Amino acid sequence: MSFNTSITGLNAAQKDLDVTSNNIANANSTGFKSSRAQFGDIYAVSAFGNSKTATGQGVLTEAVQQQFTQGSLQFTNNSLDLAISGQGFFAFQPTLDSQDSVYSRAGAMGVNKDGFIINSSGQFLKALPVNANGTLKSTSIASASPVQLPVAAGAPKATTKVTQSFNLPASAIAPTVAFDTTQATPDPASYNQANSQQVYDSLGNTHALTTYYVKTANPGEWNLYYQLDTQAPIQGPSTLTFDANGQLPTAPAPFALSVPAATLGTGAAALNIAITTQPDSTQYNAPFNMAAQSQDGNTTGQLTGISVGSNGLIQATYSNGQSVALGAVAMVNFANPQALKQVGNNSWIQTVDSGTPNVGQAGTGTFGSIQGGALEQSNVDLTTQLVNMIVAQRNFQANAQAIQTDKTATDAVMQIR
Repeated sequence: MSFNTSITGLNAAQKDLDVTSNNIANANSTGFKSSRAQFGDIYAVSAFGNSKTATGQGVLTEAVQQQFTQGSLQFTNNSLDLAISGQGFFAFQPTLDSQDSVYSRAGAMGVNKDGFIINSSGQFLKALPVNANGTLKSTSIASASPVQLPVAAGAPKATTKVTQSFNLPASAIAPTVAFDTTQATPDPASYNQANSQQVYDSLGNTHALTTYYVKTANPGEWNLYYQLDTQAPIQGPSTLTFDANGQLPTAPAPFALSVPAATLGTGAAALNIAITTQPDSTQYNAPFNMAAQSQDGNTTGQLTGISVGSNGLIQATYSNGQSVALGAVAMVNFANPQALKQVGNNSWIQTVDSGTPNVGQAGTGTFGSIQGGALEQSNVDLTTQLVNMIVAQRNFQANAQAIQTDKTATDAVMQIR
């Protein structure tokens, strides 16, 4: 009996050493979570046995539990490296046609030849679908899908709206030369000021929109004319009337500029632009000044970078200044994460005891936030593990000594005559 009891002690000490050795071996593994061996005594007695005199029968390994404490963050130069600060796991799809998910805290990411974001094991990062403004469409794990970076250039967008805010000089006088809208290049003596800004057609070609400001003989009144490039006809006027305080008493109606496709000459669709003079435009005794001007079009853009926010929103940025939301990193948590099944590569899968996955966005509810350009290090404390190793070694030696003592006692009995 004592031999068997000591053997269980040896096995338990060996298991403790195995767990400690595995922790030490993974001290530098990204996202690794240390384990702890848990033991229970073996105590068996029959229904009619005398529990006052019964002895235990050794020790049994009950579980090797993972400790999901936070690891320290190490910042990297890779914008696709992700670290979770708080609770939660990343969700990965083993293959593109797989319906399964594996979960991990290891966020060392890269891009494969097809533009999908993958981890070091080649598994595909799953993201929740989002609207154009970055808000979530769904928080179901079934709706999450692998993230693929766009390979095409950012699509151009034709300008449809232009806004202008300016100050026109109150001291200006009406030109003596009439403004002629039939000329491709108006006589400079026929207008007081001119301003140009870039707009875009449906193919992303750049065009110059020029506004001519002409003072009339009426107090506070100006006529505005518009021309797209120098070959297009001049359109207008749009009349502005400022009050005695140099302000616009009513918001001017937008001017509808229409340029046929044939006039553009680029193969693009016709341009229809609503040009709005902002109500804060003024006529003060000061030089002409464009306070602000904007337009809503853009040219073709090339992908320049990928960023991941603290809420997990993945955005692609383009050289034309546009930003496109690709999805939100799916954050997953479980009611009992210690019941997850380890499958290697610092990954786990769902079990019956772990419960169903709770999915959401980083930084909401119980989910931790995401730090882009960083990795979560192993939570192994080497000092603690080395002490555990010494303790396990002493336990092993003690049980081995118990076996040696049992052998000596048995030998003594065998030698009795």
